[in-house]
Amino acid sequence: MASSTPAPDHRDAISAFARLGYASRGVVYVLVGGLAALTAIDQGGQAEGSRGALEAVLGAPFGKVMLGIIAVGLIGYAMWRCIQAFKDPDHHGTSAKGLVIRAGLFVSAVTHTLLAFFAASLVFRFLSSGSSGGSSGGSEGMASWLMQQPFGRWLVAAVGIAIIGAGIAHAVKGCKAKFDKHFTMPSRTQAWAYPICRFGLVVRGLVFVIVGSLFMIAAYQFDPNEAGGTAEAFNTLRRQAFGQWLFGFVAIGLLAFGCYSVLTAIYRHVDPSL
Repeated sequence: MASSTPAPDHRDAISAFARLGYASRGVVYVLVGGLAALTAIDQGGQAEGSRGALEAVLGAPFGKVMLGIIAVGLIGYAMWRCIQAFKDPDHHGTSAKGLVIRAGLFVSAVTHTLLAFFAASLVFRFLSSGSSGGSSGGSEGMASWLMQQPFGRWLVAAVGIAIIGAGIAHAVKGCKAKFDKHFTMPSRTQAWAYPICRFGLVVRGLVFVIVGSLFMIAAYQFDPNEAGGTAEAFNTLRRQAFGQWLFGFVAIGLLAFGCYSVLTAIYRHVDPSL
């Protein structure tokens, strides 16, 4: 009788891609948080979200090679998110809470696939024209496409709910250090790493709640331009009272989340057995 469990070499390949994916996500968020922190202290950074961070990589030494590796890593991360969403190796289950988390994992797979294609497009555009150029799309493009489908407004609202659910799950995961059950980390490393991981998860959860709320507003107003990603979440924070302080706080938090992602690539259990 055939087994549904991948052969050992396939499991190793999936595990390697997943870890490369976590590391790639970490690099992106370290850049997002770092650039935003520079903006917060008026040191020349530009807070433009994940896509702006990838464009910054292209301008670095060996940027095209690094961006290519990140693109492959993000595809690996999206693949692992799909496995987590549909095969549920982390045992979220089929309760309402579990389904919302798994829906958030699938949305994460979609968004990171789009980010990977954006990274690849930057490389090809640079090779063909010598310029990174600009880009449109992102969250607004996704919302616009969804609204053109049957029940489009409700699809956009569903994406918003999934993102908000994922944000709440991130915050709870950080507050309760629930990632601990997936980690094998030396106690001496835990002493400094766990506070960073918890802070980063809580702040990323906050950003997700803001992004999900923007999708809900876009659905309510039937206007895809109201949707947004990390860059728009930054702009929303800066418009609040004490906005610059909130902006700086979130920038440091996303930098911490990037560190958490790199630590995840090293220490997380990745079990691709299906």
